[in-house]
Amino acid sequence: MAHMKCGDAIAYMHEYLDGDLPLEQRRKLKHHLSECPACAARFQSMQHTEALLRAMPVEAAPADLTHKIMKSLPKTRSPKSWTTWVRRHPGMSAAAIFLLIMLSSFVAMWNQGQQLSLKGDDLEHVVVKGRTVIVPEGERVEGDLIIENGELQVLGEVDGNLTVIDGNVTLASTAHIAGKVKEIDRAMDWAWYKLTSWFDTLAYGS
Repeated sequence: MAHMKCGDAIAYMHEYLDGDLPLEQRRKLKHHLSECPACAARFQSMQHTEALLRAMPVEAAPADLTHKIMKSLPKTRSPKSWTTWVRRHPGMSAAAIFLLIMLSSFVAMWNQGQQLSLKGDDLEHVVVKGRTVIVPEGERVEGDLIIENGELQVLGEVDGNLTVIDGNVTLASTAHIAGKVKEIDRAMDWAWYKLTSWFDTLAYGS
């Protein structure tokens, strides 16, 4: 009979105690236990533990357990008038909920903090110092530039639109903006800007 490793023997011990070990593997396990005192002691300890667990009394569930659980569950409430209206006007309800969620999200994002945010396709030549974003003189930024919660100083060129949200923009005499310059300082204007940007994304994919 081939020599069995102790690791395999331990795995066989668990299967044996669970009653899942085939007859051939049982014979191999018994042969190994007869030659390995360490595994034999381990198996005896496992058998002892298994016997203790089986000897422990099983606590029966109280007879009124089901009644107590059902009693603790919240009672079903009768539908209110507004829920009836929602069921009768599903289209208008969905539109109203959508607008409410969008507006709440926009206002929450507006108030979420004053951390500087800088977005654009070409930020290689943009310099950030604290909360101030600088387009240095002689440098050119390709595409749009969006700054939130910060100060913007343009000394060079921006080949696109420039949007400053909740901040200030300073254009030097050397500055050149190819597109539009938009400053957004009020939450509702910002929400409208975000909403139109979102619709543009859906319509044009960018």
